[in-house]
Amino acid sequence: MGERLKHPNKHFICSFAECKATFSKLWKLEAHYCRHTGLKPFACGDCEKSFCTRYQLTRHHLSHSGDKPYLCSVSGCSDAFSTPGNLRNHVAHVHHQKKSYYVCNHQGCGKEFHKKKQLKFHICEHTNELPFECDFEGCDDKFASSKALKRHWKMHEGYPCDEEYCNVKGKTWSEYQKHKKTSHRVSLPCDQCKKMFHNAWFLQKHKKSVHSGERRMFKCIREGCEKSYTTNFNLQNHILVFHEGKHDFACPFAGCGKAFAMEESLKRHFVVHKPQKTKLQKPKVKQRKCKKTRSKTKLSDAAQLSKRLQNVSLNKTGSKKPLP
Repeated sequence: MGERLKHPNKHFICSFAECKATFSKLWKLEAHYCRHTGLKPFACGDCEKSFCTRYQLTRHHLSHSGDKPYLCSVSGCSDAFSTPGNLRNHVAHVHHQKKSYYVCNHQGCGKEFHKKKQLKFHICEHTNELPFECDFEGCDDKFASSKALKRHWKMHEGYPCDEEYCNVKGKTWSEYQKHKKTSHRVSLPCDQCKKMFHNAWFLQKHKKSVHSGERRMFKCIREGCEKSYTTNFNLQNHILVFHEGKHDFACPFAGCGKAFAMEESLKRHFVVHKPQKTKLQKPKVKQRKCKKTRSKTKLSDAAQLSKRLQNVSLNKTGSKKPLP
């Protein structure tokens, strides 16, 4: 316990046995727990992706809504971005307005670094002094940072499986996770519909959304249409296909001839042709040319609905603002 209190500003401590990680913020601790559990509790309602933190999910939502609230403040530039990080990268690489560098003052060097710790690691190359030494018996390796030393320790310790009567030890975290998923995968059945799940979190989410009567429905906004769907994606697809007659994404496989309103629907269709290779190699998507000229000022009902729903879910006003 004494080791964990070496950093007084890091109040959030990992509760897993044998883990000494500490963090200064709660969201960092929550993201760290994903490494132990393998679960990503924040799921996107519009696609099948899940994330370790709510912040990551919020940023992902922008990929569905298309909102770009962060405007470039450089004179004459009207570019906008969905995240402050993307805006910073744009300013640094396009307008070359990078932050002040940390410069190595060693004679004849003059290398520049974005972060102070990068400079500290670099200085070790000049001095040949690596302050972090491995204390494992028979190992004399030294490292420039404590983080590099911790990674090295895992070469000696590995990641032992915590399942009872299992002596497997993964050399890497990925190897450990793969072993857990393939050798100790649990199947939890839903007691109402017998559908199987591999962890309790997804089972609880399934029960809440399907069997509790609280499932959110997305109703078609077209006059006279009473159709409703369980996901925003299915509603958008319905509007594009049945109300707007869109079939812009054609299957490129010879002899198929099917076409879809959304590119994501076409990607899902690919599994029919190559179920084993869909994730590894997808044919290039060909978009059909629309004969009618599309309006540049008026969005389709599906696009307007998607934007409105995303704005509500993110609790945003929709106004663009420059990065402070």
